Amino acid sequence: MDKRERIISVILLLFAVMPNVKAQQTTLSRDVAEQIRDQIVAEWLSDQTGLLKKNDETNCITQNGLHMRYDVKVYGQEPVDGRSLWISMHGGGNAPTALNDSQWENQKRLYQPEEGIYVAPRAPWDDWDMWFKPPIDDMLDELIRTMVVFHHVNPNKVYLLGYSAGGDGVWRMAPRMADRWAAASMMAGHPGDVNMLSLRNLPFMIWCGGDDAAYDRNRVNAQRGLEMDSLQQSDPTGFIHETHILPGKPHWMDLEDKTALPWMAQYHRHPYPSTVAWVQGDRGHKHFYWLGVPEEETKKGAELRVSVKDNTINIDTEDYTSVTLYLNDSIINLNKPVTVKWGKQTVYKGRLPRTEENMRNTINQRGDLAYCFPSQVTVKKRVKTSK
Repeated sequence: MDKRERIISVILLLFAVMPNVKAQQTTLSRDVAEQIRDQIVAEWLSDQTGLLKKNDETNCITQNGLHMRYDVKVYGQEPVDGRSLWISMHGGGNAPTALNDSQWENQKRLYQPEEGIYVAPRAPWDDWDMWFKPPIDDMLDELIRTMVVFHHVNPNKVYLLGYSAGGDGVWRMAPRMADRWAAASMMAGHPGDVNMLSLRNLPFMIWCGGDDAAYDRNRVNAQRGLEMDSLQQSDPTGFIHETHILPGKPHWMDLEDKTALPWMAQYHRHPYPSTVAWVQGDRGHKHFYWLGVPEEETKKGAELRVSVKDNTINIDTEDYTSVTLYLNDSIINLNKPVTVKWGKQTVYKGRLPRTEENMRNTINQRGDLAYCFPSQVTVKKRVKTSK
């Protein structure tokens, strides 16, 4: 048999076994799913290297005509499980560009983690809400991906902090993107009307000078600290937090707040919490941890609570008509039947297959190594009809 005949034989053999391969892909075992996941992750990282190369070369995220420059400093030795990433947002606000630039320069050297990639981005705007306008979510996501691909960052060790206007941003972006962060610390910012329920699985610190009376920062931050106390009292396994209102300190806290960094560093992101509380912020999101909702229903204030125990998932919401559950064996035992209840109604019961298609789709949707799910199911709220 010559070379050409051997190639044809191989092709025919592949076509002969392809139906069996396809059938196996729809019902993958846990071990096989994990092997395929590793391959998918490797391919995804390779693809991202080309897509994000310009970011790393220019230290700038560019999206839809907006530019977010950033400064990078490296501290300590790289741990076995990968680098930590510290995203540190500067103050300023609705002020001349030169003033915001000077605040950026200050933020570059303001904090020094014991270990990690310390990234100080420059806000794309000179405005009071510079750190929580709707486009910033996607820019921060791309910044994280860039650091994961080029700087060996562990996506479960990404921390968010910010001072003054940067603290305003932490108040909004910590809950809005709580599923990305390992911990967050707010320094001398204002919470506005933010809902804090989404902080349920995110360790969070509040820092403010006791004499920082501008915009009532001292008073409202103290109130938010008490609110976090109350949330934790009613849900002791969630809402890890500390509140520091420093007596006699004005807007500048003389770096007493730098102790936030070792406190934050003790926590890693848990991407698959057994209980999720999710309230939509100023910009709607379709995904949060292992949950998904219809994009057209992501209005501000829409609330969803989901918990899992003993292979039963409980959904509590009046604000969505359907919920998608993205699942793996860290969340639930996929070798056994899964029950999904919406309130008191059972809306799904059965086995869920692990598939390669689900893993490829979810890693591309989420752009996060942790959110590559082998199984998923979408359930709808049943509406009672009158007889």
